[in-house]
Amino acid sequence: MTKDQFTRAASLSADLATRWYPHLISTMAEFDISTLARQAAFIAQIGTESGGFKTLSESFNYSIAGLAIFGNRLTASQREQLGRRNGEGPLPVERQRAIANLVYAGRYGNKAAGDGYKFRGRGLKQITFLDNYLACGRALGIDLISNPDLLLQDEYAARSAGWFWKANNCNSFADSGDFVGLTKRINGGDNGLADRQARYAVAKKALGI
Repeated sequence: MTKDQFTRAASLSADLATRWYPHLISTMAEFDISTLARQAAFIAQIGTESGGFKTLSESFNYSIAGLAIFGNRLTASQREQLGRRNGEGPLPVERQRAIANLVYAGRYGNKAAGDGYKFRGRGLKQITFLDNYLACGRALGIDLISNPDLLLQDEYAARSAGWFWKANNCNSFADSGDFVGLTKRINGGDNGLADRQARYAVAKKALGI
C-alpha cells in the first residue's frame, strides 16, 4: 500500500497520513493484515475507533442523556449527578473519572477502585480493561499495567490495534466480507456501524477492491 493509497483509504490530511503511514504499514506486516481486503477493513474499523486517527484516549465527556449508552451500569441519579448538563462545558476530569470507574468496575480484570479510568480505552483500537492491557503488553513487550499511557505513543497505539485484530481473529471476518460480524467482534455491538461502513466503502475504493 502506497502512502497515497493510505491517505485516500483513511480520508486523512497530509499531516496525519505522514504521521500514521509508517506505523500502519509496520503494524499490518507484523500482524498479518496482509491482503487489500484485510487492510481496508482494518483502516475502516480503527478509523471509527480513533475518530479519524485523531483520538487516542477514551473520553467520558457524556451528556446526561448520552450516559444511557451504559445501560444499567449507571442509575438514573448517577447519570443526573455526573452527566453534562445543558449549557455546561466539558466535564471536569473528576467526573469523567467517576463515570469510568463506575461503568468499567469489576469487568475483565478491573478490581481496584480506580481501574476503570486507569484502563480506559487507549490507542487506535481503544484497548480497554486490565486484562486486555496485560495481554497486549505481554505481546508487545511493554509494561502497560505500570504505564498504560504507553498506548498514547504512536508506535504502540498502532501496534496495540494490530495485536487486538490478530488476537481476536479479525482477519477471518475481513476475508469473508462479514463486516457487521467484524464490528461486533471489535466493539461488542454495532455502535458506529454506519460510520464504519462508510469508511469501509471509501477504503475499498481507494485500494481498488
